[in-house]
Amino acid sequence: MPSPAPSTPSPASPLAGADRTGVLAGFASYALWGAFPFYFAALVPAGAVEVLAHRVLWALLVCALVLTALRRWGPVVRVLRTPALLGPLSVAAVAIAVNWGVYAWAATTGHVLEAALGYFVNPLVTVLLGVLVLRERLRRAQWAAVGIGAVAVVVITADLGRLPWVALTLAGSFATYGLLKNRLARSPAGRVDALTGLSVETVVLALPAAAALAVIGAGGASTFTGHGALHTALMALLGVTTVVPLLLFAVAAGRVPLTLIGLLQYLTPVLQFLAGLALGERMPPSQWVGFALVWLALLVLTSDALRAASRGRRGARTGTAAEAPPAQ
Repeated sequence: MPSPAPSTPSPASPLAGADRTGVLAGFASYALWGAFPFYFAALVPAGAVEVLAHRVLWALLVCALVLTALRRWGPVVRVLRTPALLGPLSVAAVAIAVNWGVYAWAATTGHVLEAALGYFVNPLVTVLLGVLVLRERLRRAQWAAVGIGAVAVVVITADLGRLPWVALTLAGSFATYGLLKNRLARSPAGRVDALTGLSVETVVLALPAAAALAVIGAGGASTFTGHGALHTALMALLGVTTVVPLLLFAVAAGRVPLTLIGLLQYLTPVLQFLAGLALGERMPPSQWVGFALVWLALLVLTSDALRAASRGRRGARTGTAAEAPPAQ
């Protein structure tokens, strides 16, 4: 008996407009990011600063090779000569360096679960930045999600006896990075693609990274050599593991609807959360309550986003502009 023909996604489905290559690329990029805890744990005994510095310099080398192969140096040179683009990208470089450095510390010192919490909280911080910086008006469900997330932070803080600074720093730095890149996408000076942006950011960070490695080496604390060929190879591969997921994401972003990208982004913290448990980290029941509140907030936020996207598609089909209801 022949199998039934695959159903065509409805216009309201997040899969509408997506192709298989884009979905696979998006899945692969988030899955690779989700596997980072295992990779970074294998970099021990390297410290966070050494890992960050190597990541910057090896990523710059990989970007240079890709730019050369694709003959794409022109956009990089244009950005470096355009202060209106170079300035924001330099600030973005600092934000992503903070994110990478804190993540490296968390993943190499047994704080993977708190790092995963940071990426769960990130969408909520992004929404909050939209209000504080862009003066956006939130819908009732969005405010509810932010409120539930705030309660979750209070619960986890009470359990830890301190602010979950790893999670909040990761969420804040990555949300800031996303905000800067969003503003750059609308800059009158011109659009900056993902590869060009990362290339310029690593150029900005290259001198501090080289200086950090020089200081670490002078102090005899470098682990790059002297810990076996595998350790050296894993450190050198930091560039590939940084650039490849980004390029896969760039492919997905051009082929997959934004609503599906929004759903796929949760794959990374879910996998990192599972990785933390697999690496032997444990959570008391009270922290499970905090995480559950964060997941509830994300469920509210995602459901609202899907409803808003569905209304927008219906408005486009009827030839009317779909407006989000004002915040209550």
